[in-house]
Amino acid sequence: MSKKKKIDRNIQAKVLSVFKASSSKTFNYKQIASKLSVNDTQGRNAIIKSLGKLTAQKILKQTSPGKYTLSVDQNNYREGIIDVNSSGNGYLLMPEGVDDIFIARRNLNRAFNGDLVLVYPLNRKKSGRKEGEVVEVLERKQQNFIGILDRKKEFGFVNTRGNKMYTDFFIEATELKDFNDGEKVVVEFKEWPKRASSPFGKIKKSLGHPGELNTEMHAIMFDYGFPEEFPSHVEKFTQKLNTSIEENEIARRRDFRNKTTFTIDPVTAKDFDDAISFFPLPDNKTEIGIHIADVSHYVQPNSVLDEEAYDRATSVYLVDRVVPMLPEMLSNGVCSLRPREEKYTFSAVFVVDENMQIEKEWFGKTVIFSDHRFSYDEVQFILDTEDNKVNAEVSLTDKSYTVSEEIFSALIKLDVFAKKLRKTRMSKGALSFDRVEVKFNLDSQDNPESIYFKSSKDAHKLVEEFMLLANRRVAEFIGKQKPKKPFVYRVHDLPDEDKLINLKNIASNLGYQLNLESKNINGSLNNLLQESNGKREQQLIDTLTIRSMSKAVYTTENIGHYGLAFEHYTHFTSPIRRYPDVLVHRLVASYMNEHNQINPKALEEACIHSSNREQLATKAERDSIKYMQVKFMEDKIDQSFNGVISGVTDRGIYVEIIENKCEGLVKISEIKGDYFIYDEQSHSLVGEKTQKNYQLGDLVQITVKKADLLRRQLDFILTEPTE
Repeated sequence: MSKKKKIDRNIQAKVLSVFKASSSKTFNYKQIASKLSVNDTQGRNAIIKSLGKLTAQKILKQTSPGKYTLSVDQNNYREGIIDVNSSGNGYLLMPEGVDDIFIARRNLNRAFNGDLVLVYPLNRKKSGRKEGEVVEVLERKQQNFIGILDRKKEFGFVNTRGNKMYTDFFIEATELKDFNDGEKVVVEFKEWPKRASSPFGKIKKSLGHPGELNTEMHAIMFDYGFPEEFPSHVEKFTQKLNTSIEENEIARRRDFRNKTTFTIDPVTAKDFDDAISFFPLPDNKTEIGIHIADVSHYVQPNSVLDEEAYDRATSVYLVDRVVPMLPEMLSNGVCSLRPREEKYTFSAVFVVDENMQIEKEWFGKTVIFSDHRFSYDEVQFILDTEDNKVNAEVSLTDKSYTVSEEIFSALIKLDVFAKKLRKTRMSKGALSFDRVEVKFNLDSQDNPESIYFKSSKDAHKLVEEFMLLANRRVAEFIGKQKPKKPFVYRVHDLPDEDKLINLKNIASNLGYQLNLESKNINGSLNNLLQESNGKREQQLIDTLTIRSMSKAVYTTENIGHYGLAFEHYTHFTSPIRRYPDVLVHRLVASYMNEHNQINPKALEEACIHSSNREQLATKAERDSIKYMQVKFMEDKIDQSFNGVISGVTDRGIYVEIIENKCEGLVKISEIKGDYFIYDEQSHSLVGEKTQKNYQLGDLVQITVKKADLLRRQLDFILTEPTE
């Protein structure tokens, strides 16, 4: 959007606010100018222009020459965010408890997905839902889009269809420059003239050839607003940081360099956020240290590095790469707790008895020296064999080796302690999801050769429990202080009651019971998750249970964490990849040093921003997995697979293939044998004549019809069902 158009729209919004503040009154342009403190001719002309536009849109009406008031039906207008689906139709998203308003494609009136719009409800309904028409785009969510260039001699089009876009962008000859036909490009929205069938755009950059892994990953990152490269001024600032470990700084810290310390991470990890130290004490006591990279030592508030980290808010983990929150010099180098290197850390240290009861705790700045870097596979091998010899097949070095007795003993005892922590947590109502991660083996050309699954084992749970412990105790340490101090909490609200009822009904259809009358609903949910564990419907029930939950978010208002059954919880343990953890480190250090000048409003804004960025990162990660799944299925057209119905909508049924967890759509129009109608109550498709029913969890057989990389979508057709 041009600067001039943005100014015009701002004035228009201010003019409308005058009428909304006095909805029954009439105003002329001079009265509005007075209320808005506009004294110059240019400003008054802008007000007159805005009055004309608002009248043309039927938001205002002219009662007499030069005098305006709100339209009689102005109160019927609805303002909100529009969600456009892949078919090109949209919904105005309404507050919880109010039905969304359906917007047919013909009534979008140049609105794009995510735009803030003003909608006029129409006197008709779509499938029982209210229908409306966009009368104004108040604010564009995004200015840049991704598509394929279709270059002609004198003009071009950028095909952005897919990913919730319903139109191409027209490119004038002067904007084509050296961009090639068929390239995947970034196009900037310029304007959408009234008489034009497509918006006008300007090509900003080429991402490469469609279908190439690098191109598609760049596209996903761009789609969600995560830049892969750091600005040069940020890189230069980072290069000038003092990264040496100095004696005067060590003197201000608690020294753990002589205590048994190690890290446990995925095989491919480079950003080692956390390490664990283990030190036996007399009388069967143990000192356990959870040591976290001291990112806040290097990322100082209001520096250019801090501003960049704030904007990104999180690292993003795609199928083939990590896009870090911090420059790699810090994330993979200076801050990463690499083995055999001295590192600054911020630690939570506990003295516990043999039953894992905490007798003492301490929080503060430390210095460590990690003795060993483990992968999860190596630790799992040690726990499974109860031996200190690591097999070459799981070794990070591809060579067998022997772990020292001190580290071996520490791992065995930490595993015992972790299981006690988990048992206590579960007894208090924590939910247990054994989610399966989809992973890919890539060939030399970065094409997926095979799909495999990773589940959480004891090695993962060992690390998880001690990170949860540190996060909880840090939150309690600050949260229980009087007077109350502004802090960053990780909260998880109660589940949605209607969604729980829906989950109960679906579970019942699949042969499972969910008791919502019980005082211990968490226990009932855990029973459901355990009963379905290992069954073909496990993924479906896990997914539906998660969907019934509220989203965990960051906030300064502590309401506890429902899923973990904690009254106080925060994120302290991953500051290399999460900005809220950096804030938590700063806050804890500040309060311990009795520096209490914290701006609560700015802190809450940072929480909201971080929550939003986290959700975008999750979507980017899912899109990268979806792309790779579609790529994997490209050479399997016309092949048949067994699957489970994972979703049912008025468009058709979604089926997840059992052997590889690739999901595709069977369009309702392609289901043979009857005319099928979507039953919203039972989340099923029902045949009008035969009463044939397709519902969640049904086992079906499908044939792959199409693998669309542009839309990252698989199309299936139903074949003979598997008995």
